[in-house]
Amino acid sequence: YRRLHARETRLSEFNQTEREAMLGSYTKVLFVRDPFHRLIATFLQGMGISPSFSSFVQEVLDSGMHNDSVAWKPLVSLCRPCLIQYDYVVMFGFLRQELGHLLRRAGLPAGSLPPELSDSQVLWTYRWLSEQMFSELSALQKKQLSHLYRWDLAAFPFPSSFLSD
Repeated sequence: YRRLHARETRLSEFNQTEREAMLGSYTKVLFVRDPFHRLIATFLQGMGISPSFSSFVQEVLDSGMHNDSVAWKPLVSLCRPCLIQYDYVVMFGFLRQELGHLLRRAGLPAGSLPPELSDSQVLWTYRWLSEQMFSELSALQKKQLSHLYRWDLAAFPFPSSFLSD
C-alpha cells in the first residue's frame, strides 16, 4: 500500500477497500477497560500533574475531546469499533481467561502467561479505589465525566461502572 510505510499513517486515511484488504489478514483484538478505571490508573501512574484526583479530573474535563492523551481519551474515539470489525473484545477483569484463549489461537502455550494477581483481586481493588476516588468528585464533575464517556459506556458493557450510575 502506498502509505503503509509512511510514518504515523492513520487507518482512517485509507479508503474502505484498502482498510479491508490490510486488516483482513490480521486477528484484531481490542482491550477495553472501564473509563473511570483508566482515569484512576492514569492519575496513580503520575501522568497527570495535579495534586488531587478531583483537580486531575477537572483537567481532563477541561481538555475534553481536544486532548492528545490516549490515556484518558474515550476508547470509541481511539479504537473506532464502528470502523474496524474486531475479532475479539477483551474486557479488563477477564484478561487471564481471554489471554489464554488468544495465546492458544496464536499457537503459543497458554501457560506462558506471567503470574499476576487474580482478576477478582484486581476487580476488588479497583472497586475500592473507584469508591474512594468517586467520592472526591463534585456532582457536576460526575455528570460531565458520564457525558464525556457516554459512547464508551454505550458501546461496551461496564455494568458496575460508577459513570453509568
